[in-house]
Amino acid sequence: MAQATHIVVLITAPSREVGRQIADTLLEKRLVACVNIIAPIESRYLWKGERCTDEEVLLLAKTRADLFAEQLVPTVRSVHPYEVPEIIALPILMGSADYLAWIDESTG
Repeated sequence: MAQATHIVVLITAPSREVGRQIADTLLEKRLVACVNIIAPIESRYLWKGERCTDEEVLLLAKTRADLFAEQLVPTVRSVHPYEVPEIIALPILMGSADYLAWIDESTG
């Protein structure tokens, strides 16, 4: 299977304000074409041996796979307050040609 050229990046943040700051930074640097902010979400997770529950926001960022590791991740880390932020990518296996072209035109 060929590697996906477009991805959706999931990023959780502690508040809508922080989520907007991350989204705006990524857009300003042209590292994403679009960020959806979904709020609130309830996150349950293990952190340093403890079970935690927090209200967070979820960012869904659409971008190119080649921007992820060397540009997008360091940029998110530079503005994110978490010690270990969630920054994971899922491949876009299929999409309308005009939408994927828009991602390409909007990034880079």
